[in-house]
Amino acid sequence: MRWRVLGYIVLGIVTVGVIAFLWFRTPDTDPAAMRAKYGAPPSQFVDLGGGLTVHLRDTGPRDAPALVLVHGSNASLQTWEPWVDRLGKQYRIIRMDLPGHGLTGASPMRDYSPAAYVDVVDRIRAKLGVDHIVLAGNSMGGGVAWHYALAHPDHVRALVLLDSVGQPEPGNAKAPLAFRIARMPILRNIAAQITPRSMIADSLPGVFGDPKLADAKMIDRYWELLCYPGNREATLDRFARKPDSATDAQLASLKLPVLILWGEKDQLIPLSSGKWLRARIPGSRLIVYPGTGHLPMEERADQSAADVAAFVAALPAR
Repeated sequence: MRWRVLGYIVLGIVTVGVIAFLWFRTPDTDPAAMRAKYGAPPSQFVDLGGGLTVHLRDTGPRDAPALVLVHGSNASLQTWEPWVDRLGKQYRIIRMDLPGHGLTGASPMRDYSPAAYVDVVDRIRAKLGVDHIVLAGNSMGGGVAWHYALAHPDHVRALVLLDSVGQPEPGNAKAPLAFRIARMPILRNIAAQITPRSMIADSLPGVFGDPKLADAKMIDRYWELLCYPGNREATLDRFARKPDSATDAQLASLKLPVLILWGEKDQLIPLSSGKWLRARIPGSRLIVYPGTGHLPMEERADQSAADVAAFVAALPAR
């Protein structure tokens, strides 16, 4: 009798758990609806082979200097639109949704390593027929940028790093909760299914120095694209990887002009990381924006775009 009662209790707990899971489960967004909403012209969907089709935008004069812009973790090419509005008439601007992000969706190989992203950027460059680029990256995209410059120095005229990864985390630091969940099979499977809009609404404002910049439209975009098929699983795959850290030798070997832009109030990658990169990249310059968070190209669009334009204008002729 006791075992029968215990069995009923266990069954009840499992039933409640299943009902709760189904109730809170967030389904994938519809790909066609998302492409209609976020992939209108000038968007392109470019087949890079191997089952990978990348969402990108390639705009501006074809004979102008080419800027290639790489977004950060869980962002998309839309993060660069403020720069496109300000620089789009004087530069050819190429930006993409990296695999596992935006309308590109999951990588066929489930490879989200820096090397894999470098390969995607280079295949895009070659596909579009651009030989020499100024390469800019924010956050995770900054890591892709400096990795790319190390792997393909002949194609990069200069680097712009915005609140970039690179500095090793302190050895005694505890991994953020999201990273720890990504390394726990049961919890990561739940996290891949339960991602309410409120999660984005609670976290996205903290990315900015002025939280009000994370308006409802932006929250919707981040949430809907996170729920694009394959992106949540890709996010967990990336979070399960070791942090992308640079060595002193790698940074010292960057023999090209480097501009570092940083938000003073960045809560994700602190200003100390910008100073760390500046001290290790020969000849680099650091510009700090007061009162600014993790996305200076959005939060300080006028000033950061002007700083990039001045930087590019001063580059030696090819």
